[in-house]
Amino acid sequence: MSQPKAVVLLSGGVDSTTTAALAQRQGFDVQALSFHYGQRHAVELEAARRVVAHLGLRRHVVLEIDLRAFGGSALTGDLAVPLDTPMDQIGARIPPTYVPARNTIFLSFALAWAETLDARDIFIGANALDYSGYPDCRPEYIAAFEAMANLATKAGVEGRQRLRIRTPLIAMSKQEIIRAGLSLGVDYALTVSCYDPSPVGEACGRCDACVLRLKGFAEAGVRDPVHYRGAVGVTQ
Repeated sequence: MSQPKAVVLLSGGVDSTTTAALAQRQGFDVQALSFHYGQRHAVELEAARRVVAHLGLRRHVVLEIDLRAFGGSALTGDLAVPLDTPMDQIGARIPPTYVPARNTIFLSFALAWAETLDARDIFIGANALDYSGYPDCRPEYIAAFEAMANLATKAGVEGRQRLRIRTPLIAMSKQEIIRAGLSLGVDYALTVSCYDPSPVGEACGRCDACVLRLKGFAEAGVRDPVHYRGAVGVTQ
């Protein structure tokens, strides 16, 4: 019996990599989908390719869409990436690294591909606990998109299948996510989380993504294997 297909959004970071490994463990034939959307941290795409090879995924599509045409984010425009935000303030407001409607755009492409694959499941590594406060990572958003998806597709309207947006990490802490990934054999040295990496891919250790990542590894009692500029990340 063939494995059911699932589209997994894969950025190359901790959350999406763990999500891909979980989907694979659950018996899905993972179809990985990444985006080159004009992000300043495009080194994450190389990380996504490394993860695809590590997990032995058979198909990986990288779509080109240029969100720099709109700007409005520190990741796609000239705004500065916030650094050294106190931990108790991360997630308290929507930061400049929020890319307008990014998950809606990504999930829409995933929905289109899932329908052509006759896949019933889309996985996204959204997290609403240890996160930066993005509105499109909340459970109510995911539920709303799933409802829309089943109204917007031929398969849904004809009643042939109900599409599910799966968010296995939505209520997990970063520590729990990392421990789950390690139990599945995920090699986090392959991943990239930093919003402001050096030209050779070294993480800054100071942006929200790095701070949350370092916190997760520290709480999991495991050294983060990626390279950081300077001495950041050495002693966690």
